[in-house]
Amino acid sequence: MHKWMLKNTKIDYKQMAKELQVTEVLCKVMVNRGINNQDDAYNFLNPDINKLHSPFLLKGMEEGVNLLKEKIKNNKKIRIIGDYDVDGVISTYVLYTALSQCGAEVDYEIPHRIEDGYGINISMIEAAHEAGVDTIITCDNGIAAIDQIQYAKDLGLTVIVTDHHEVPFVEDEEGKRTYICPPADVIINHKQLDCQYPFKYLCGAGVVYKLAQVLFQEMGTAHMDSLLKDLLQFVAIATVCDVVDLIDENRVIVKKGLELINNTNNIGLQALIKAAALEGKKISCYTLGFVIGPCINASGRLDYAKKGLELLLTKSLVEAEALAKELYQLNEERKEMTIAGVEEIIETIETTSVTKDKVFVVYKSGIHESIAGIIAGRIKDKYHVPTIILTDAEEGVKGSARSIEGYNMFEELLKCKDLLTKFGGHPMAAGLSLMPDRIEEVRERLNKLTTLTDEDLVPKIYIDAHLPLERISLELAESLETLEPFGKGNSKPLFAEKEIKLASAQILGANKNVLKLKLISRRGRLIDGIFFGNIPDFEKLVVDQFGQLQLNQLYNGKSNNIKLDFIYTIGINEFRGNKSVQIVIQHYRAN
Repeated sequence: MHKWMLKNTKIDYKQMAKELQVTEVLCKVMVNRGINNQDDAYNFLNPDINKLHSPFLLKGMEEGVNLLKEKIKNNKKIRIIGDYDVDGVISTYVLYTALSQCGAEVDYEIPHRIEDGYGINISMIEAAHEAGVDTIITCDNGIAAIDQIQYAKDLGLTVIVTDHHEVPFVEDEEGKRTYICPPADVIINHKQLDCQYPFKYLCGAGVVYKLAQVLFQEMGTAHMDSLLKDLLQFVAIATVCDVVDLIDENRVIVKKGLELINNTNNIGLQALIKAAALEGKKISCYTLGFVIGPCINASGRLDYAKKGLELLLTKSLVEAEALAKELYQLNEERKEMTIAGVEEIIETIETTSVTKDKVFVVYKSGIHESIAGIIAGRIKDKYHVPTIILTDAEEGVKGSARSIEGYNMFEELLKCKDLLTKFGGHPMAAGLSLMPDRIEEVRERLNKLTTLTDEDLVPKIYIDAHLPLERISLELAESLETLEPFGKGNSKPLFAEKEIKLASAQILGANKNVLKLKLISRRGRLIDGIFFGNIPDFEKLVVDQFGQLQLNQLYNGKSNNIKLDFIYTIGINEFRGNKSVQIVIQHYRAN
């Protein structure tokens, strides 16, 4: 059962709406996103690529670019080492493209998820040294590679780290932290404590895009503006797929990037759009996060991430189509594996004492380690419980963790650091390794030390405004579209209304999985409602609360006594060139 929470920030919405010449509803949504003054609201509604923060504010930027200029001038061999996820692949693509445009002798390497593990490692450094590489640049990794980078320095290599992850630290007995950066020649990462860069939510590709900006400027690269504009679409993909907040610069990057993606000239991206049956359809944040990104990610999960990179780099239409088809099929395989894995984990939870825990720690040997994080996220969403999924690795056990609001997964894992061989991450997500005989100890300790209450485990839904059906219009729906792109930090606005009468219902769709409702406002206006959730559950609630006869009446379009509370988003339905407003039901309940 969810707890419905209405946001209610006190502010003069009428005055704000008048100043911005928008609706009060739009102002209320923006205020709920932390945008509560005119300048911030104007910039939010009018994202401008020319208002991105200066890349020179990033600590290490000037030194890093000067070092690269010297290496390029002296024809030194440069190797980029990225990561195997979407952000790592895109970061590598952006930096490789930028350095190539500047005339650098550059190649790249991306670790294999299972054989190499995350980020730069000793064998990759040795391979670079043996190949005559002078300089290594990391993308989306490296900030925690203390020993590895020291090894590279001992071999005489120049190392530049570009990353966006948290700076590692050691903690003394009193809990005092000392932050430690790797001994690289230059580090460009806005998470460094003394970095003055004002925006702290760039993904890895965002960081290297900033590097490309300065590098092009300092090298006097021809057609610099058009090159940077072209790269922006790829940074948008990484920004959405790395689930960083879509505010400030990230909002600008994604807003402008989506415009470019919908008219992309990159044959690899075109081929992937075609392979995913998206030709002629508008590419949105949803498309990037749930179709395009996962296809690029699939190669890093089940094969070599280089295939995703090669897709973006290829100039051959034949190769692009073959790679796109392969990536799409890999993602379909990944989805099937995920469904099977989720079902296995649910069965384990429901049939063991795990179901009573406030923190789920579940080990399952058959799970492919590359999808442990996806499964952990699905389980976390289903039960609203912090979840760690563990499976067999080459050495011991490896897993991924996903958390809920109010439970800092990284901080909690710190309490088990003596039981883990390796771990790292963020408040909402983490990765960890341990020996099999430690699994139960970790589970027991996390549950013993947790401060989570039963109330914390009740999922909360935050409603932007109470909005009667009478106030819903096509004009309002279109005005809300100016808040796009939606994503983390800027979720799609949620509205609610109590005791809505239902006039009729019908089940639609080839798989009979869409419920279309006719709703009656308090003044008798009819408005369409659409529900994409679990229809049997909806029917059960109606029968339990109002009886089978009333449900039958509803499906027959006859008068009934059904009244429900709804949380909904506002959408636009287009059919044969005509537009109409509808509500998209997200949650429902009976009083």
